[in-house]
Amino acid sequence: MLAIDSPFTDPYLNLAAEEYLLKEWRDDIFFLYTDEPSVIVGKHQVTLAEVNYQFARENNILIARRLSGGGTVFHDQGNLNFTFIRNGVEGALVQFRACTDPIIFALNALHIPAERGEKNDLLLSGKKISGNAEHVYHQRTLHHGTLLFDSNLEHLKQVLHPAGKYSHKGVASRRSEVVNIAPFLGNPDRHAFRKFLFSFIVQQHHASLYCFTDEDRRKIIELSATKYRTWEWIYAYSPDYYLEKEAETLFGTVIIKLSVTKGFIRHISLTGSAIQKELDYISVAMKNARLEENYLLNTIPDKLPSPDFVKVFNTILPVLF
Repeated sequence: MLAIDSPFTDPYLNLAAEEYLLKEWRDDIFFLYTDEPSVIVGKHQVTLAEVNYQFARENNILIARRLSGGGTVFHDQGNLNFTFIRNGVEGALVQFRACTDPIIFALNALHIPAERGEKNDLLLSGKKISGNAEHVYHQRTLHHGTLLFDSNLEHLKQVLHPAGKYSHKGVASRRSEVVNIAPFLGNPDRHAFRKFLFSFIVQQHHASLYCFTDEDRRKIIELSATKYRTWEWIYAYSPDYYLEKEAETLFGTVIIKLSVTKGFIRHISLTGSAIQKELDYISVAMKNARLEENYLLNTIPDKLPSPDFVKVFNTILPVLF
């Protein structure tokens, strides 16, 4: 096994690194990293149904999509992410226990009584400290999980609480009560904890240390740019969905009904008695448009007949997300 302590804190680079190591390497690998504040949705989720978009934007929290399925998780510098990439055989490629046992053993060595939950998560005093997911590629399994050490739990709670009622056939997250590991340690230090966990896995698996070469970095950066940072992957990959939402605006209450297919608005209804004429015009202008804030901001105003209509549109735009 090779062990890599990631030099990146950009979630798009770390997600790209996982895919690169899964698909272009043949070694078993342990990969450890932390990210800048970010929300990572599962491969088969509707991004906007999982994330409070406005809270994320206001608090500089990035939004990303990962390669594996499962629910949405929150990353920040107080959350440590571990990845095992292992070769396997057909019929035995699901490896949740094999990949979470070493983490439990490491935590137990610190006298932290972590245990496995019923949903492939790890618990401490009955509360979640780790969510886990897997993706199988040919005969290789990518397993990754979170470890809440001293994460900002208030941000976690707020950013994973979207507004509006979404209907879709994608995977919906199941919210759990969470807790940080740090309060259970006498002398909590996130850097010491990371160093301990990395060393523990290296020793237990007799792993060899590896650092990314310039060529590795080039390929990871390229994959990040062409896939993980793109609107097409983060938003348009979402399953089709329908949104119904009531929002308070400067012009009173507006009821929004929105159908989205592959990231494009296929049907939109905006209802608000005080400005119905403007809302009807805006609805027509937005039909079949790409549901991306900057794109709408740069294209829709040119389709509207007057500054008054643009003012209404600028008020409505934020509540669409």
